Amino acid sequence: MHDLNALMIFARVVETQSFSEASRRLRIPLSTVSRKVAELENQLGVRLLERSTRHLRLTDIGAEILQFAQQGAEVHDAVDAVVLNRLTEVSGTLRLSCPPNIADSLIAPLISGFQASYPAVNIQVVVTDRFVDHIADGIDLAFRVGRLNDSRLIAKRLLRYRCRLLASPAYLERYAAPATPDDLCQHRLLTFGLLQREASWLLKNRSTTKMVTFRPHITMNDYAGLANALKSGSGIGELPPIVSPQLYEDGSLVEVLPEWHLTPDDLSILHLGNRHISRPLRLFKEFSVQMAVSLFPDLPV
Repeated sequence: MHDLNALMIFARVVETQSFSEASRRLRIPLSTVSRKVAELENQLGVRLLERSTRHLRLTDIGAEILQFAQQGAEVHDAVDAVVLNRLTEVSGTLRLSCPPNIADSLIAPLISGFQASYPAVNIQVVVTDRFVDHIADGIDLAFRVGRLNDSRLIAKRLLRYRCRLLASPAYLERYAAPATPDDLCQHRLLTFGLLQREASWLLKNRSTTKMVTFRPHITMNDYAGLANALKSGSGIGELPPIVSPQLYEDGSLVEVLPEWHLTPDDLSILHLGNRHISRPLRLFKEFSVQMAVSLFPDLPV
């Protein structure tokens, strides 16, 4: 009979593309991981992996066997999750990913509120503007703005909102506020992006759609930084209502062309759909859906 534990370890090595990372995830010595995979190859009499100093590659027969090994790994995860879900105290570790702009205004309050009820759940947050790989990066739940393109993931919308065009009162006092979208190109314009030479805003009112294309005076891939630039009077720019919301609420920033609206965005939470959901993950997901709306009850759309 084949060693089911060795098959599960083989699946983890392929999943992580690393013997050492599989060792860390499984919490067993690296020597055990290497020995178990070698013993499995010897028992089967075939080579499952081609190894180099920097890469692992499945052999043809290794790819076939991997399908069955993954089923065993999923059963292993499900059994562990069932045991965890039966514990009277919710505990474990959640690994989250979020873009930099919402770490302060949304993620920190969510974590604080959740851990007030479930203090034994440890939470690790990766703040990054890139799309994470849930398997390779070991992420349980990701917060993402925009459309979902990965069919492996299940998405739940938390919030829908549109960015506002904002400026400081001091800037608008110094320069006449734009009366139409066409007037925007006469102003210093700030936009979210990465090394963009040209940018566009699609604006809509009740009956008309207008595309405004411009060369931005400031481009930055950090909304928090843009918020500070707008507050200091650097110009007119877009800002999501969940980033530095106090600046709009206290009048430090005011809306420009309020009858013209940018296209709304969705903020969603995503997790892998082909795995058993642990109790901490399920509870945090439910908590986030409820609390996000209470944190931001009146978002512009």
